[in-house]
Amino acid sequence: MNSMELKYGCNPNQKPARVFMKDGQDLPFTVLNGRPGYINLLDAFNSWQLVRELREATGLPAAASFKHVSPAGAAVAVPLSETLKKMYFVEGIELTPMATAYIRARGADRMSSYGDFAALSDECDAATARFLAREVSDGVIAPSYSAEALEILKTKRKGNYLVTKEVFGVTFEQKRNDIKITEELFNNIPTKNKNITDEAKRDLLIALITLKYTQSNSVCYAKDGQAIGIGAGQQSRVHCTR
Repeated sequence: MNSMELKYGCNPNQKPARVFMKDGQDLPFTVLNGRPGYINLLDAFNSWQLVRELREATGLPAAASFKHVSPAGAAVAVPLSETLKKMYFVEGIELTPMATAYIRARGADRMSSYGDFAALSDECDAATARFLAREVSDGVIAPSYSAEALEILKTKRKGNYLVTKEVFGVTFEQKRNDIKITEELFNNIPTKNKNITDEAKRDLLIALITLKYTQSNSVCYAKDGQAIGIGAGQQSRVHCTR
Protein backbone atom coordinates (compact mmCIF):
# COMPACT_ATOMS: atom_id res chain seq x y z
CA MET A 1 0.00 0.00 0.00
CA ASN A 2 1.59 3.30 -1.10
CA SER A 3 -1.09 5.70 0.17
CA MET A 4 -3.43 5.99 3.15
CA GLU A 5 -6.46 8.15 3.79
CA LEU A 6 -6.12 9.95 7.11
CA LYS A 7 -8.74 10.72 9.73
CA TYR A 8 -8.18 14.41 8.97
CA GLY A 9 -5.40 16.93 8.43
CA CYS A 10 -3.84 19.23 11.03
CA ASN A 11 -7.38 20.16 12.17
CA PRO A 12 -10.68 18.22 12.01
CA ASN A 13 -12.08 20.56 9.32
CA GLN A 14 -9.18 19.76 6.96
CA LYS A 15 -10.59 16.86 4.94
CA PRO A 16 -9.72 14.96 2.87
CA ALA A 17 -6.17 14.24 3.95
CA ARG A 18 -3.78 11.47 3.06
CA VAL A 19 -0.17 10.34 3.17
CA PHE A 20 1.47 8.71 0.16
CA MET A 21 4.76 7.69 -1.43
CA LYS A 22 5.68 9.68 -4.53
CA ASP A 23 7.82 6.85 -5.93
CA GLY A 24 4.99 4.34 -5.75
CA GLN A 25 6.68 2.15 -3.15
CA ASP A 26 4.83 0.86 -0.10
CA LEU A 27 4.46 3.10 2.94
CA PRO A 28 7.34 2.44 5.37
CA PHE A 29 5.10 1.84 8.38
CA THR A 30 2.16 -0.35 9.31
CA VAL A 31 -0.97 0.67 11.20
CA LEU A 32 -1.89 -2.28 13.40
CA ASN A 33 -4.90 -0.63 15.06
CA GLY A 34 -6.84 2.63 14.79
CA ARG A 35 -6.82 5.34 12.14
CA PRO A 36 -4.14 8.07 12.15
CA GLY A 37 -4.53 11.79 11.65
CA TYR A 38 -1.95 14.11 10.09
CA ILE A 39 -0.42 15.22 13.42
CA ASN A 40 -0.36 11.60 14.64
CA LEU A 41 2.01 10.66 11.83
CA LEU A 42 4.21 13.73 12.29
CA ASP A 43 4.49 12.82 15.97
CA ALA A 44 5.20 9.18 15.12
CA PHE A 45 7.99 9.91 12.65
CA ASN A 46 9.70 12.58 14.76
CA SER A 47 9.43 10.66 18.03
CA TRP A 48 10.69 7.48 16.37
CA GLN A 49 13.85 9.24 15.21
CA LEU A 50 14.45 10.59 18.72
CA VAL A 51 14.17 7.24 20.52
CA ARG A 52 16.23 5.43 17.89
CA GLU A 53 19.01 7.98 18.32
CA LEU A 54 18.81 7.84 22.12
CA ARG A 55 19.02 4.04 21.99
CA GLU A 56 22.11 4.22 19.78
CA ALA A 57 23.81 6.91 21.88
CA THR A 58 23.22 5.38 25.32
CA GLY A 59 22.74 1.66 24.69
CA LEU A 60 19.59 1.76 26.84
CA PRO A 61 15.91 1.30 25.92
CA ALA A 62 14.49 4.77 25.23
CA ALA A 63 11.06 6.34 25.10
CA ALA A 64 9.51 9.68 24.25
CA SER A 65 6.17 11.34 24.89
CA PHE A 66 5.28 13.68 22.01
CA LYS A 67 2.61 16.37 21.74
CA HIS A 68 2.11 18.50 18.63
CA VAL A 69 5.41 17.46 17.02
CA SER A 70 7.66 18.26 20.00
CA PRO A 71 8.67 16.07 22.93
CA ALA A 72 6.91 16.62 26.23
CA GLY A 73 9.36 14.14 27.71
CA ALA A 74 12.16 11.74 26.80
CA ALA A 75 14.06 9.20 28.87
CA VAL A 76 16.08 6.01 29.00
CA ALA A 77 15.61 2.95 31.19
CA VAL A 78 17.18 4.01 34.49
CA PRO A 79 15.54 2.27 37.49
CA LEU A 80 13.03 4.38 39.41
CA SER A 81 13.58 5.27 43.05
CA GLU A 82 10.75 4.62 45.52
CA THR A 83 10.06 8.37 45.56
CA LEU A 84 9.69 8.52 41.78
CA LYS A 85 7.45 5.45 41.80
CA LYS A 86 5.12 7.36 44.13
CA MET A 87 5.32 10.52 42.01
CA TYR A 88 4.53 8.60 38.82
CA PHE A 89 1.80 6.45 40.44
CA VAL A 90 3.48 3.11 39.67
CA GLU A 91 4.02 1.63 43.11
CA GLY A 92 3.61 -2.14 43.07
CA ILE A 93 3.46 -2.28 39.25
CA GLU A 94 5.68 -4.54 37.16
CA LEU A 95 8.37 -2.33 35.62
CA THR A 96 10.34 -3.68 32.69
CA PRO A 97 13.15 -1.54 31.20
CA MET A 98 10.88 -0.43 28.33
CA ALA A 99 8.05 0.45 30.70
CA THR A 100 10.45 2.35 32.96
CA ALA A 101 11.74 4.44 30.07
CA TYR A 102 8.22 5.47 29.02
CA ILE A 103 7.07 6.11 32.60
CA ARG A 104 10.02 8.47 33.01
CA ALA A 105 9.34 10.16 29.66
CA ARG A 106 5.67 10.72 30.45
CA GLY A 107 6.48 11.76 34.01
CA ALA A 108 8.64 14.67 32.84
CA ASP A 109 5.50 16.75 32.22
CA ARG A 110 2.29 14.82 32.84
CA MET A 111 0.14 17.82 31.96
CA SER A 112 1.70 18.30 28.52
CA SER A 113 1.78 14.52 27.98
CA TYR A 114 -2.02 14.30 28.33
CA GLY A 115 -3.18 12.83 25.01
CA ASP A 116 0.38 12.20 23.83
CA PHE A 117 1.91 10.02 21.15
CA ALA A 118 4.33 7.48 22.63
CA ALA A 119 7.51 6.25 20.97
CA LEU A 120 9.43 3.16 22.11
CA SER A 121 12.90 2.17 20.90
CA ASP A 122 12.37 -1.53 21.68
CA GLU A 123 9.50 -3.98 21.54
CA CYS A 124 6.37 -2.90 23.39
CA ASP A 125 5.91 -5.52 26.08
CA ALA A 126 2.84 -6.24 28.19
CA ALA A 127 4.06 -4.12 31.13
CA THR A 128 4.43 -1.06 28.88
CA ALA A 129 1.08 -1.73 27.22
CA ARG A 130 -0.69 -1.97 30.58
CA PHE A 131 0.73 1.43 31.58
CA LEU A 132 -0.28 2.97 28.25
CA ALA A 133 -3.76 1.48 28.58
CA ARG A 134 -4.45 3.39 31.77
CA GLU A 135 -3.19 6.77 30.52
CA VAL A 136 -4.80 9.29 28.15
CA SER A 137 -2.76 8.75 25.00
CA ASP A 138 -3.52 8.96 21.26
CA GLY A 139 -1.12 6.35 19.93
CA VAL A 140 2.21 4.55 20.01
CA ILE A 141 4.99 3.64 17.60
CA ALA A 142 7.44 0.80 18.26
CA PRO A 143 9.53 -1.65 16.23
CA SER A 144 7.35 -4.55 17.39
CA TYR A 145 4.73 -5.62 19.92
CA SER A 146 4.38 -8.78 21.95
CA ALA A 147 1.14 -10.64 21.30
CA GLU A 148 -0.13 -9.81 24.79
CA ALA A 149 0.79 -6.13 24.45
CA LEU A 150 -1.05 -5.81 21.15
CA GLU A 151 -4.20 -7.37 22.57
CA ILE A 152 -4.09 -4.96 25.53
CA LEU A 153 -3.68 -1.89 23.29
CA LYS A 154 -6.45 -2.96 20.91
CA THR A 155 -8.96 -2.56 23.75
CA LYS A 156 -7.95 1.06 24.48
CA ARG A 157 -10.21 3.96 23.41
CA LYS A 158 -13.01 1.57 22.44
CA GLY A 159 -10.70 -0.18 20.02
CA ASN A 160 -9.57 3.01 18.26
CA TYR A 161 -6.16 3.48 19.88
CA LEU A 162 -3.55 4.07 17.18
CA VAL A 163 -0.88 1.37 17.14
CA THR A 164 1.84 1.79 14.50
CA LYS A 165 4.80 -0.37 13.63
CA GLU A 166 8.01 1.05 12.19
CA VAL A 167 9.37 -0.64 9.12
CA PHE A 168 12.93 0.23 8.13
CA GLY A 169 13.53 1.92 4.79
CA VAL A 170 12.02 5.41 5.07
CA THR A 171 14.27 8.35 4.20
CA PHE A 172 13.59 11.90 5.36
CA GLU A 173 15.25 14.39 3.03
CA GLN A 174 15.62 18.05 3.94
CA LYS A 175 18.25 20.51 5.13
CA ARG A 176 18.45 19.55 8.76
CA ASN A 177 20.68 19.19 11.78
CA ASP A 178 22.57 16.00 10.95
CA ILE A 179 25.22 16.26 13.65
CA LYS A 180 25.98 12.90 15.26
CA ILE A 181 25.51 13.21 19.01
CA THR A 182 27.77 10.68 20.73
CA GLU A 183 30.16 10.53 23.69
CA GLU A 184 32.93 11.74 21.36
CA LEU A 185 31.53 15.23 21.99
CA PHE A 186 33.12 15.03 25.45
CA ASN A 187 36.64 14.55 24.09
CA ASN A 188 37.07 18.33 24.19
CA ILE A 189 35.43 19.84 27.27
CA PRO A 190 35.50 23.68 27.05
CA THR A 191 35.05 24.28 30.80
CA LYS A 192 37.62 24.61 33.59
CA ASN A 193 36.16 21.57 35.32
CA LYS A 194 37.01 18.62 33.08
CA ASN A 195 35.52 16.01 35.40
CA ILE A 196 32.14 14.90 34.08
CA THR A 197 30.67 11.70 35.50
CA ASP A 198 29.33 8.96 33.24
CA GLU A 199 25.83 9.73 34.55
CA ALA A 200 26.20 13.41 33.65
CA LYS A 201 27.43 12.49 30.17
CA ARG A 202 24.43 10.22 29.70
CA ASP A 203 22.06 13.00 30.78
CA LEU A 204 23.77 15.51 28.49
CA LEU A 205 23.26 13.11 25.57
CA ILE A 206 19.58 12.81 26.49
CA ALA A 207 19.19 16.59 26.61
CA LEU A 208 21.03 17.23 23.33
CA ILE A 209 19.17 14.53 21.38
CA THR A 210 15.82 15.66 22.81
CA LEU A 211 16.55 19.24 21.72
CA LYS A 212 17.47 18.02 18.25
CA TYR A 213 13.84 17.00 17.75
CA THR A 214 12.18 19.92 19.56
CA GLN A 215 10.68 22.76 17.56
CA SER A 216 11.89 26.39 17.73
CA ASN A 217 13.90 28.00 20.57
CA SER A 218 14.41 25.24 23.07
CA VAL A 219 16.06 24.52 26.41
CA CYS A 220 16.19 21.10 28.06
CA TYR A 221 17.05 20.02 31.60
CA ALA A 222 17.94 16.36 32.18
CA LYS A 223 18.64 14.37 35.35
CA ASP A 224 18.89 10.70 36.28
CA GLY A 225 18.24 9.38 32.79
CA GLN A 226 15.30 11.55 31.78
CA ALA A 227 14.40 14.99 30.59
CA ILE A 228 12.77 16.85 33.47
CA GLY A 229 12.02 20.09 31.65
CA ILE A 230 11.62 20.85 27.93
CA GLY A 231 10.89 24.41 26.84
CA ALA A 232 9.74 24.69 23.23
CA GLY A 233 8.49 27.46 21.02
CA GLN A 234 9.18 30.60 23.05
CA GLN A 235 10.62 33.51 21.09
CA SER A 236 13.19 34.21 23.81
CA ARG A 237 15.57 31.52 25.05
CA VAL A 238 15.82 33.48 28.32
CA HIS A 239 12.08 33.09 28.93
CA CYS A 240 12.29 29.50 27.69
CA THR A 241 14.89 28.81 30.39
CA ARG A 242 12.71 30.44 33.06
